[in-house]
Amino acid sequence: MIAETKFSKLRELIEDSSEKELIWINGYLTGLVSAKAIAEPTPQSLVQKLTVVFGTDTGNSKRIATGFGQQLKKSGTQVKLQGLDQYRVTDLVKEEYLLLVISTHGDGEPPAAAKKFYEYIHSNSLSLTNLKYAVLALGDTAYPLFCKAGEDVDLRLKELGATQLLPLEKCDTDFEDTSKTWLGNILKTLDSTSGAARVISIPSKKTRGKKIYTGAIITNTNLNGRGSAKQTHHIELSANGVEYEPGDSLGVVPQNPSGLIEAVLTTVGVNGNKKFSYRNEEYSFYDLLRKKLNITYLPERVVTKYAKIVQQEIPSIRMDLFNLMKIYPVKDEAQFEEVVDILDPITPRLYSIASSLKAHENEVHLTIVKNCFYVNGEIRSGLCSDYLTNLQTEAPVEFYVHKNSEFKLPSSDKDIIMIGPGTGIAPFRAFIEERNASGANGRNWLFYGDQHFESDFLYQTEIQNYLQLGALTQVDVAFSRDQAEKIYVQHKILKKGKEFFNWLESGAHLYVCGAKSPMSDDVEQALIQVIEKFGEKNSEQAQSYLNQLKEEGRYQKDVY
Repeated sequence: MIAETKFSKLRELIEDSSEKELIWINGYLTGLVSAKAIAEPTPQSLVQKLTVVFGTDTGNSKRIATGFGQQLKKSGTQVKLQGLDQYRVTDLVKEEYLLLVISTHGDGEPPAAAKKFYEYIHSNSLSLTNLKYAVLALGDTAYPLFCKAGEDVDLRLKELGATQLLPLEKCDTDFEDTSKTWLGNILKTLDSTSGAARVISIPSKKTRGKKIYTGAIITNTNLNGRGSAKQTHHIELSANGVEYEPGDSLGVVPQNPSGLIEAVLTTVGVNGNKKFSYRNEEYSFYDLLRKKLNITYLPERVVTKYAKIVQQEIPSIRMDLFNLMKIYPVKDEAQFEEVVDILDPITPRLYSIASSLKAHENEVHLTIVKNCFYVNGEIRSGLCSDYLTNLQTEAPVEFYVHKNSEFKLPSSDKDIIMIGPGTGIAPFRAFIEERNASGANGRNWLFYGDQHFESDFLYQTEIQNYLQLGALTQVDVAFSRDQAEKIYVQHKILKKGKEFFNWLESGAHLYVCGAKSPMSDDVEQALIQVIEKFGEKNSEQAQSYLNQLKEEGRYQKDVY
C-alpha cells in the first residue's frame, strides 16, 4: 500500500511528534482524505464545438454568457463566444450547438445589440434542422412582456427546424441561481456517456423574487435655481434594513394621478368602490386604476385590442385611456371591464441611486428630473417623475433595489474618472460618498455639465466641499448655455486630453452615466480622439484600446 521509504519517514515523524501534534496530524489527514473523496472532476463533454452568443444592454447577458463559456471550456468543449451585434448571422445555418443569452427591453423588444440577429431569423426562411440550441432569457417580472425577446427567439428557432437542448428558461432580476442551474443542466444534457446531446428537462431552482421595501420621504427638494428650464429633485427616503451598493438602481412603481382616475370613472359611470377581480386578487376599481394598471400612453398593441372590444376603427397610435374613451367610448360597464382586462400593469421606473450606505445608514437618495413635454400643445409630465417629485414629507414609497454588477467601483487604490452631466451625476455622488467614507486612496476625477452655472449646478456645494477635502482630486465642468458657443463635457475631455490619457495609462477606471444619445456617443468619440492623439494611434488602434478597457472592466456605462 505504501513504499518502504515513505513508511520509514512516516514512522520517524510519528515517533518524533507529541500527543497534541499527532492529534493535529490525524485531523489534517482525515480532512484531506475527505476532500479528495468528495471532489469530482468536471464532466467531460463529447461535443467538440459550441457557440455562445449574448444580446445585452446592461451587460448582464454578457457576464452570464462569459461564465458559461469558461465552464464549457473546462468540460473540454471548444467555445466561440460572441455578442449578437458581432455575430455573423449567415453562420447560423452552419451551427450545430448554440446557446443564447438574451434580455428584453422596452415594450417586449430585444436589446439594440440583438436586433440584427432578431430581424434576420424572423425575416428569412432558414433550414436549421442540424441546430441544437437553448435560450436563457433575462427580464423583469414587473414588466408586462416578461422575457418576450427570449420567447420570440426560442419560438422562431423551433419553427425553423432547430431542436431544443433545454426548454426556454426565463430569469427575473435575481438571475444568479437560475442561470447557474441552467448551465448545470446544459452540461448534463451534453452528456459524455451518451455519445451525443440528448434533451432532458431538469427543474431550475425558483428565484426568490424581488425584496420590496417601504420607505418614507425625508426630503424632497428642487435642486435647480430660479430661472432654470429644469426641475431636478433631490429625494431622500428612509428605509430600515435597505441593502444596496453604489452603482445600483432603485425600482419604483408609480401611481396614476387621482384626477385622471376620477375622469375615467366619471366618463364610464362606474363606482370607484366596486370590487373587481384582477390576477386572482380583489381590488376596488379606484385602487386598481390608481396603483396597478397603466392608463397613460397606452402602447399600440393595447389600443388595437381596445378597438376590437369597442368594434371601431382606431388608428395605430399611443393615447391615454381617458382620451381614448372620450373619442371611442365603451357602451356599458361590462365592456369597460373587458377593457380593464387588457390593460398592462404599471411598469417600474429605474433611477440611479445617489447615496452610499456608509454615509447614510438606512437611507437611499435619488436625483430625479421632472420629465415635461408637449402633446398637442398641452404640457404633460412623465408619470413616475411627476409622482415622485410631488410627494410630501413622510409619504410612503414602495421600491426595490435593482442590482447592477456592470457599474461598480474598483478597489480603493484605483483611480477613477467619472463623466456624468445632468442627472448622470447621481451614481457618482454615491461613488464619492463611498470612497470618502471608506478612506479610499485612489484619485477621483469628475466631469460634470448642464445648461447654466447659476441655476443648474447640481450638488455644487457638496462637490466643492469634497474638492477641498481631497475626496475629489479634480473637477471639470461644462455649462453649455453660458456662452455663445455651446460647451459640453466632451469638449472638456478634449481640452484635458493629455492628462486624461495619462490617467488611463496609469490604470484609471472610466465611468459614463446619463443620456445615451447624443451625450454618451459624443463622449465616446472624444475618448477615441484623445487616445488617437496622445496614444499616437490610428482610429482602428484607438477603438481597440477602448474595447480593451471594456474587456478589462475599466470602461463602464450606465446610460439611458
